[in-house]
Amino acid sequence: MTQKRFQLVSFNANGIRSAVNKGLLPWLEKNQPDCMCVQELKAQQAELDKAELTQLAGLQGYFHLAQKKGYSGVAVYTRHTPSDVVYGWDGGEFDAEGRCVELRFDTPARRLSIISAYFPSGSSGEDRQAAKYRFLDGIYPYLNALQQQREFILCGDINIAHQAIDLKNWRSNQKNSGFLPEERAWMTKLLSDASEGRRPLVDVYRRLRPDATDACYTWWSNRGQARANNVGWRLDYHLATPALAELARTEHIYTAERFSDHAPLTIGYDLALA
Repeated sequence: MTQKRFQLVSFNANGIRSAVNKGLLPWLEKNQPDCMCVQELKAQQAELDKAELTQLAGLQGYFHLAQKKGYSGVAVYTRHTPSDVVYGWDGGEFDAEGRCVELRFDTPARRLSIISAYFPSGSSGEDRQAAKYRFLDGIYPYLNALQQQREFILCGDINIAHQAIDLKNWRSNQKNSGFLPEERAWMTKLLSDASEGRRPLVDVYRRLRPDATDACYTWWSNRGQARANNVGWRLDYHLATPALAELARTEHIYTAERFSDHAPLTIGYDLALA
């Protein structure tokens, strides 16, 4: 198998139509990624069809959309035809919100999945924080089971800043959703628990940039001058099984243009899908 640098993007669009209107397409055409995992599409299928967004810059889209109009929704846009597509993960509450789509690329050399996931935010109140904890409780064993069968890279807006270096104002945010002790402990467990033969997942960006602070942010509040002053959070991740994480070579957070309140995170892997 001939290997090449595989460019994989994770991007919360905060509305795919809005992001395209703000210049996403020329950026994609220039950079030519192999796959782009998108979160928070905020569109229904008919709206994607009408706006001609089922493909972007030569990438074919695969979607898991929320039942609620203008809400959530995820996609993987890809140059490579998957061997299978899995829509959703829990068969209930969170599948209705359109929070996970998995593309499988099976070859003689590897059983590989690329997953686009949008973890809930709890910032709007106690009910949504409780839903976020339900999501975390459920997806943890799901990911454990999946990695017993396949290698994967989960790209997404996790809505958790794991460590103090992952956000600007960590001291004042310790009681706020996204940096709560319980959320951070969940991330720590995901990335470190090796009990019962489990293989901890790898935070790929942190593997490549272990000490990055203000350069690591991928989200900024629309309030005040947060983006201008780089008062940000790192909420967008590549979480990979160890063998795939070892193939990561380059990382880039694109901030020169503003397509969303999030910035695209691109990681290059020494990986081929065919």
